[in-house]
Amino acid sequence: MTHHADKTPVGIIGVGNMGGGMAANLLAQRWPVHVRDLDSARERNFTQIGAVAHTSPSQLAIHCEVIVVCVVDAAQTREVLFGAGGAAAAMRPGQAVMLCPTIAPQDVEAFATELAERGLQTIDAPMSGGPVRARDGSMSLMVACPDEVFEQRRALLEALSNKLFPISQRPGDGARTKLVNNLLAGINLTGAAEVLALAQRMGLDLGRTLDVIEQSSGQSWIGSDRMRRAIAGDFAPRAHTTLLAKDTRLALAAAQAAGFEPALGRLACGTFARAIDAGLALDDDASVFKLLSRPA
Repeated sequence: MTHHADKTPVGIIGVGNMGGGMAANLLAQRWPVHVRDLDSARERNFTQIGAVAHTSPSQLAIHCEVIVVCVVDAAQTREVLFGAGGAAAAMRPGQAVMLCPTIAPQDVEAFATELAERGLQTIDAPMSGGPVRARDGSMSLMVACPDEVFEQRRALLEALSNKLFPISQRPGDGARTKLVNNLLAGINLTGAAEVLALAQRMGLDLGRTLDVIEQSSGQSWIGSDRMRRAIAGDFAPRAHTTLLAKDTRLALAAAQAAGFEPALGRLACGTFARAIDAGLALDDDASVFKLLSRPA
């Protein structure tokens, strides 16, 4: 067990699906948790179970040793760190900012540079696994930061995730790893949707086809997870189509920066873009099956 002395106050900015899961997990382990969210109802969910809410990121920062940023994108990250009432201005040298959204590697690098100029640590730590795993501490965290920062913050990192992947000492590499993973998720999901649409066109039973794929060389975790729901006609959003559309777009930009052309990734990205154009943006990302299985 972690000693109570190790449990320094943690601030979480953005307590939606993933940030909320992390907050609930830390509170259950008796960490002091401070929260800030634009949605006051979300804040209340956590003040009722022991968190302290604040009116701005800067107010939260005064009380916390580590700030976990769990907003949607780079623009929101910049706003909560460096905008009006942002956290960075109120932080003391030696405090840490943990960046959890999926954002471009060069944005992570830019934030890390600005934070370092103020004597602040940056932990590049994108997450994977969804809200349930954030809540029970079994989500993956891809962590890029100097080794001494990792050691100093190890108790918190281990409280948040039992699947910690130290990536490198260079902030930005966490983001790169996440984008590589998510591009493959997009390719695998698009591929699964395409072949099941083909199976449907061939007159095959989709459930039985998926049974075979799941026990054979075509299996992928995301294909099984999403296509089971899709063939049952369940497109209620667990992860909106917009998310993989955004992540595959970010991955293509990162590939371009590295001088690499991912042909399959480009096709997958285009498929998510088409799904959005077809009005499926707020459906579950299994909606690519709906798109591809439409009558010709």
